Amino acid sequence: MLNQKSVDQEEEAIRIWIQTLADNDKVLFYKKVKTKIKDPDTYAALNWFFICGIHHFYLQKWLMGFIDLSIFTLGIALLILGYTEIGTLLMIILSSIELWALFRSQIIIQDWNNKVYKTILNDFNH
Repeated sequence: MLNQKSVDQEEEAIRIWIQTLADNDKVLFYKKVKTKIKDPDTYAALNWFFICGIHHFYLQKWLMGFIDLSIFTLGIALLILGYTEIGTLLMIILSSIELWALFRSQIIIQDWNNKVYKTILNDFNH
């Protein structure tokens, strides 16, 4: 479970680490980072409008995306086939899980971006 305080502390440590880079390395760092970081609003929008797991694909979490998409598809299929109780239950469970992720979209993306920053910063130290 992500903890806001620890994610914030990690972000601050990354800022300090970035400050130690030479100016030309900072330019290269931000150029690389620009294409890899994610936007929390995009993540939240994908989660809100498409509860079927597209937000996982946005973070390249392919397995979670396919699991969500499969559960969503199964729930819809069960509803269409007349198994409304099971289909409804699956959709409620999936929606509850995704609603939790929606409310935590800021910290999820902050943590993702911290990992991106650290990965790229490690490249500069080798």
